[in-house]
Amino acid sequence: MTDLREETAQIHLHEHPHSHSHTHSHGHVHSEEEKRAVLNRLSKAIGHLDAVRRMVQKDADCSDVLIQLAAVRSAINNTGKVVLKNHLNHCIVEAVEEHDTEAIEKLNQAIDKFMK
Repeated sequence: MTDLREETAQIHLHEHPHSHSHTHSHGHVHSEEEKRAVLNRLSKAIGHLDAVRRMVQKDADCSDVLIQLAAVRSAINNTGKVVLKNHLNHCIVEAVEEHDTEAIEKLNQAIDKFMK
């Protein structure tokens, strides 16, 4: 038994035999739990960065500042991992089902920028 999306995609492909790309964007529908998890991580990272700023204002030891900056960077990277996993589980699955290569290419570009 084929999925309705699969049938629609097949019909779409047969109606338009020439190659083309999709320019529509996927609506990001994430659960409140997923949003809350990302927002909580961001709030913690922001709070931690504010603490580092206060350390610099108070002339804290440079080694201690660097260690705390590494912790902030780690918190941001971990938040990025959560966002990426959510994106893969929802948006990219949908893009693959719809043969939307543009969304996949956009993700590849975002990963390149995030990993720099």
